[in-house]
Amino acid sequence: MRTPWRLSFLVVGVVALAACVPAGRFKALERRVVELEAREAERELVVNGTLLRIEAQLAGLAASLGELGELASLHRKVAELEARVASGGGGAIGGLGVRPTPPARRGPDPAQVYAVAVLGAPSRGPADALVTIVRAGEYACPFCERTRDTMDQLVADYGSQVRIVHRDFIVHHATATAAAHAACAAHRQGRFWDMDMLLWERAFKPRQFDPGHLEPLAADLGLDLPRFRADVAGACPTEIRDGMAELTALGVTGTPAFFINGRFLSGAQPLASFKQLVDDELALAKERVKKGTRKARYYDEWVVRKGLTSLTP
Repeated sequence: MRTPWRLSFLVVGVVALAACVPAGRFKALERRVVELEAREAERELVVNGTLLRIEAQLAGLAASLGELGELASLHRKVAELEARVASGGGGAIGGLGVRPTPPARRGPDPAQVYAVAVLGAPSRGPADALVTIVRAGEYACPFCERTRDTMDQLVADYGSQVRIVHRDFIVHHATATAAAHAACAAHRQGRFWDMDMLLWERAFKPRQFDPGHLEPLAADLGLDLPRFRADVAGACPTEIRDGMAELTALGVTGTPAFFINGRFLSGAQPLASFKQLVDDELALAKERVKKGTRKARYYDEWVVRKGLTSLTP
């Protein structure tokens, strides 16, 4: 054990005086030195023990503060999660890795009839066809491209009983907007379906949708290019924007979307799904025509005039 410097000094002094102090007195001094040394050692133990307790308390306090910090951080993350869920937001919340489930989007009810306007829109088939299939889509959508064969097969199977109508609904705005404008401008010169075919074959397949690539397609069709450019820049953007607003009000959120005599069918469905709806609507239309509805007025009377103009409450 280390001897305190004061006791060391005292010991030296005692040794120096040993020669001139009686033996009894010397032993008493020696005992006193031992007592003092024992007390000093005891005091040092007490001090060291106190320091250890203080260090332990500080360590405990630091741990408590750390837990409080973690708890505060957890409370912040929970508050953030609650805020995002309340606002319908997505994404992971901090370090929790929790993704709120977005609210389900409402769509058109397949059992209802919706008043989808077709006046002035590009169409294939006779205007008095008893079944009108409205195709809402865009030129950057691979699922829209898949339904081209389905539409061709329906025309082949039903002939003059069906009419295919195109309506623009752009989802990939950065990619598909220019193509929609080009198709619209071609339609204003009576060449929509020719441009439609070129856009699928020479824009969609190579994924070349920039306006500089699309104008040569209009030139290949022999369109009036100054008029084409004017429509692409002026009338067509407004026309497509207004048409999309109408479809959005009916509940369309993605492509392709179909309305068969106003009844909704979503996505690139199998041919059989289309035929089931076409057969149902065709039978219903024939029955109504027998009861007096004019064939040429069927779609306008039973779909446009009587159909829903927005999602039901």
